[in-house]
Amino acid sequence: MRILQIHHPEDLRQIMQEIKVDPYGIKIMLPKGITHLIRLDSISNIAANILKQEMLSLGGEVAVSRNALTGRMRKAGCILMGNLSQINRLNDKLKKQPFGLDKLGGDLSKGLANYQRDNFTFDLGKYKLSLGRRTHIMGIVNLTPDSFSGDGLYRGSCFVSRVSYVIDFVERLVRDGADVIDVGGESSRPGAKAVPIKEELTRVIPVIKALAKKVKVPISIDTYKPEVARQALDNGAVIVNDITALKNPKMAEIVARYKAGVVIMHMQGNPRTMQKNPTYASLIDEIIEYLDKAINAAIGRGIDREKIIVDPGIGFGKALGHNLEILKNLRELKILGRPILAGPSRKSFIGKILNLGPRERIFGSVSSCVLAAENGANLVRVHDVLEVKQALKVADATLNC
Repeated sequence: MRILQIHHPEDLRQIMQEIKVDPYGIKIMLPKGITHLIRLDSISNIAANILKQEMLSLGGEVAVSRNALTGRMRKAGCILMGNLSQINRLNDKLKKQPFGLDKLGGDLSKGLANYQRDNFTFDLGKYKLSLGRRTHIMGIVNLTPDSFSGDGLYRGSCFVSRVSYVIDFVERLVRDGADVIDVGGESSRPGAKAVPIKEELTRVIPVIKALAKKVKVPISIDTYKPEVARQALDNGAVIVNDITALKNPKMAEIVARYKAGVVIMHMQGNPRTMQKNPTYASLIDEIIEYLDKAINAAIGRGIDREKIIVDPGIGFGKALGHNLEILKNLRELKILGRPILAGPSRKSFIGKILNLGPRERIFGSVSSCVLAAENGANLVRVHDVLEVKQALKVADATLNC
C-alpha cells in the first residue's frame, strides 16, 4: 500500500499508465485526481450560499461562516474544496448565475489555468529562456561599496581600472551556472541611501557595455531609475529588475519601448524605511494583490505580459516570519500566471536563524533556494552560484524524476 503524494498531474498520469489504465480512462479520471483548496475572500452571503449548494451537488464542499449561511454576515470568505473535474463543472454552472457568480466562474477558470501553467518561453531577442521544470539562476553583481552581503565590487575612483576584474568575476559566475547576470549600482539594503543617477551610471554602464561583448547569457539591470535602465538597455542589458514594481511610469514606457523583460517586485515601504516594523493583515493575499495590480498596470502601458517575472520581495519590508511564510507558500503566486523569481540569498532572515554574518550564510542560502524551487520558483537570485547550482541540479532531478 502507498499513500501517494502527487506534485504534478503528469506524475499521476505516469502512475495510471504503470497500472495499465486505459488511455481514455486516464483522460476521464486525471482531473478527478487533481484536488484544490481555493480560498475566496469577500463574496456576498447570497453568492456563498449558492456556491455551497452547487458544489455539494457535484460532490465537493465549500467551507463558509455560519453567519454567512444565516444571513447575519453580508460579506464572507470561504474555502472551495474539490477536484479539477468538479471545479470545471462548477464553472459551467456559475456562468448562468447572478450575484457576481458568473464573473467568479471566469476568475476561477483563469486562476486555475495560471496555477497549472509550468512552462514559460521568455523571449529576450537574441536570448531565449525556457523557464520550465529546471530552476534557473540569476547571478548577483553588486557594483556598490555598501552591499549588505559584503560582496560589493565598487572601489571608487580606481573602479575603471577594475572593470576587467568584474568581467573575470562575471565570467566565473557564468561558468558556475548562472543563466542570467543581474548588475546593480545602488544598494537596496535596509537603511540604504539613494545614489545620484550620474554616480549609478558611472558604476554600471561601463561594466554592462563590456559584459555584453563577453558573456553569452542575458544581462539584467537592477535599478528603479528610468534613465539608468534606458542606458543599460542601450548598451546590452535585456531585462530590468525594478524593486519598485514600475511605480515610475517612465520606467514602464522604457521597458515597453525596448521590448525588454522585467522583474516586478513586492516591497512594503522603501529601502530606508521598509524594515521598521513591517505588518500585514494577510501577507500572501497582499503580495498577490499588489503584484496583480502591478502586472495589469504594466500591460496597460504597453509591456508584453509574456515578458513579466514576479518577485515576492523576500527581505523587502518583511520580518523573519514573513520571509519564512513566503518560502513556504511561494507556489500560491502561480495564480498570477507569470514566472516566479525568489531572492533569499544571504538575507538577514537566514542570519537570524543561524546567528551568522552574510558571508557565512551559504548553506542557509542553498537550503532556501532549494525550498523555493520545490515550492514553485522558476528563478533564484543568488550570490553563491556554484553551490546553489549543484544543489538545484539534485533538487530538480528529484522533483522531475
